[in-house]
Amino acid sequence: MIRFLVGKAPSLVFVLFASSIVAFALPRLAPGDVAVVLAGDDPTAESIAAIRRELGLDRSPVVQYAEWISGLFRGDLGESFLLQRSVASLIGDRIGSTVQLALLSTILVVLIGATLGTLAGSARVGWARAVLDFANSLFVAVPSFLVGLGFILLFGIFNRWLPVSGEVSVLDDPVWGFQYLILPALALALGPAAVVARFIQTEMRAVRNAEFVDLALSKGASARHITLRHVFRNSLGTGVVAVGLQMGNVLAGAVIIEAIFARNGLGQLAVSSVQDRDFTVLQVLILGAVLVAVLCQLLTEIVLAALDPRIRLGDQT
Repeated sequence: MIRFLVGKAPSLVFVLFASSIVAFALPRLAPGDVAVVLAGDDPTAESIAAIRRELGLDRSPVVQYAEWISGLFRGDLGESFLLQRSVASLIGDRIGSTVQLALLSTILVVLIGATLGTLAGSARVGWARAVLDFANSLFVAVPSFLVGLGFILLFGIFNRWLPVSGEVSVLDDPVWGFQYLILPALALALGPAAVVARFIQTEMRAVRNAEFVDLALSKGASARHITLRHVFRNSLGTGVVAVGLQMGNVLAGAVIIEAIFARNGLGQLAVSSVQDRDFTVLQVLILGAVLVAVLCQLLTEIVLAALDPRIRLGDQT
């Protein structure tokens, strides 16, 4: 494990370094100027220039980037230009909502993906396989925001079964918190879960043609035993890889889903930061999303090695 982490460290540092440059430059390339926003209505050129000097925006981008990175190493994430609050406090106020949404969505991705993939990979009746294939294709094709809007209409307007706007923390009230959380989490999870199911389904159908499956059949093993003990078990690695790859989609989709369901999470903070040109907040959010995605990929490789003894972490061959 130590050898594996040490070997991954250089690539991790390079990815974060490159991502920090993108996170710093991308918000500044967008049209608009935060100094103009802060100057109010009918600003003069002198007032805009004074605000830029006060915020340090008149310095070269290289100097601004160096100051930002040095601040990150000191644990200083910077300060929001518009809200006059530290970025750390802004993220701290909202990260709980996003973490709850992401955790439940990930659990649903694993459960729904594994269930649909196993059923589709095991179905032998033509109509059952066709129904499962159609369900997977539908979930893959329909974007998460459209699923979310459909849930709002079905469960919040036509039938007032679940709340569709706002939130209650699961830590404060587990029952109400789950009711506020289940619809956005399900809307966010269905698309990635269908992709995971496709991977598992394809791998299971390939494994069924392996020689060890024929050997188990010749020994009189039951179909259920072969599916669970041999086929599904040897297809788990592909499912784990698929889940790791879909974490990026979950993070990206959380921005839209939080806006649709009016959740006060990091996605909403990112949207408001883009609208207000508050790039000190936005650049930290971008870099944080990349860090989470990279860590998820590392965790995927570790879990994959634990499931498959043929894989050894740290091996270079």
